[in-house]
Amino acid sequence: MLGTTTRSTLLAATLMASVAMPVMADKASGRLNVAFTKELENVDSYFNSSREGVVLQRAVWDGLIYRDPETNEYVGNLATSWEWIDDTTLEFKLREGVTFHNGEAFNADDVVYTVNFVANEENGAKTQRNVNWMKSAEKIDDYTVRIHLKDKFPAAIEFLSGPVSMYPDEYYAEAGPSGMGLKPVGTGPYKVVEVVPGQHFVLEANESYHDSPKGQPEIARIDIRTIPDVNTQMAELFSGTLDLIWQVPADQANKLAQMDQFTVANESTMRVGYLQMDAAGRSGESPFTNKLVRQAVNHAINRQELVDALLQGSSKVVYTPCFPSQFGCVQDVTEYEYDPEKSKALLAEAGYPDGFSIDFYAYRDRQYAEAITSYLNAVGIETNFNMLQYSALRELNMKGEVPVSFQTWGSYSINDASAMVSQFFKHGALDSTRDDEVLEWLDVADSSTDPDTRLEYYTKALKKITEEAYWAPMFTYNTNYVFKTEVSYTPTADEVLRFVDMSWN
Repeated sequence: MLGTTTRSTLLAATLMASVAMPVMADKASGRLNVAFTKELENVDSYFNSSREGVVLQRAVWDGLIYRDPETNEYVGNLATSWEWIDDTTLEFKLREGVTFHNGEAFNADDVVYTVNFVANEENGAKTQRNVNWMKSAEKIDDYTVRIHLKDKFPAAIEFLSGPVSMYPDEYYAEAGPSGMGLKPVGTGPYKVVEVVPGQHFVLEANESYHDSPKGQPEIARIDIRTIPDVNTQMAELFSGTLDLIWQVPADQANKLAQMDQFTVANESTMRVGYLQMDAAGRSGESPFTNKLVRQAVNHAINRQELVDALLQGSSKVVYTPCFPSQFGCVQDVTEYEYDPEKSKALLAEAGYPDGFSIDFYAYRDRQYAEAITSYLNAVGIETNFNMLQYSALRELNMKGEVPVSFQTWGSYSINDASAMVSQFFKHGALDSTRDDEVLEWLDVADSSTDPDTRLEYYTKALKKITEEAYWAPMFTYNTNYVFKTEVSYTPTADEVLRFVDMSWN
């Protein structure tokens, strides 16, 4: 079925013949050369929503809490302790003696300014779901602060251990998101010394990094360039101008794994690939407002073949719009077996016996997206393929101008269903369904402090989302990391590329 539609280009075979011996990593200067595939329009972690942004956020900034990626234990980072004062108030004791990269001392003023700024929707944080559960922050003394929640939000600690980073109040008040994007300032293990927006980022180890559970940086300099084409990345890996690449397709990774000068590590991620359909009709007259059409799309896709042939590794088929390990991501939902004849029959019943033509969008993994369109074309859905940059597609989605798209979501590595289900099904700018009943159920699930109640209402929401076929969830991702044998690194399952965990062999 996939055949020539997948465009699986194996550049590695020709490169192997042209390279006589491996090029050593730049250990002498302590510089590690890394490639990003996707552009990062703003380094300010509150004003981008890409995985590359998450990577830089964890390197440059710190949060109050840290979740150990191996044990999932919560420990203090910029906070030394915390307690619930009541159902909507968290009090934190802050770590003393911490300084930002620009020399500002960290204290309660920074927490108050950061929280009050990002929690204010008018200030435009890109991923509102990460911050809009906070109402405000209050200074008790220089090293004691309270965060007030808008409502009960049992996932607060999880969010505070992930996407909520602390910024220097004086600098951020002056520089704002645009200035922070050009000259980032945090307390993290790495400081940013050069930014060419969307193209080039240079990090240096923070030699005065505090006693953080993240650990101390061992590699002195991280040089990151945006190189969209994976074949170009591989060519540079062979030539020695790159030391580490990631998100490498399985076929290329398998070739590289046969070579002595590279380490190939495969690790699962919390990322889910899915088709989002305009069930609400935001993009105009849309066939996807018809449930039968959405069901037809779900039956048209051979999820297992995609996993076996393209993703491989530790990827799994999913039918839920969330990652299975997330709290509340129940698996007892409607599943759609691969049945192209049933798909065609459903299209005919919906009034499209000859199918229809539709604009189809994607921003990454063109190989996967083209394979998916081949399934749709086979049942009569002709796709006009549009490959955009991530930021451009996100903006179109927020405006409701996308009829159908292949997208992915990694939940900012937050192990709670609210980080994905509630992100896309609570009438926000990215909600393509606008189901009032689902919204009502998710409001209960997100705010209840009783785990059983949360589970009950996430179950209600997910059962309806899948029965109505609002999306076509397809698979979980895995990530292939390829790096020179001179580099030591063990990836974690949360898809965060942690520079602080890297060292030289």
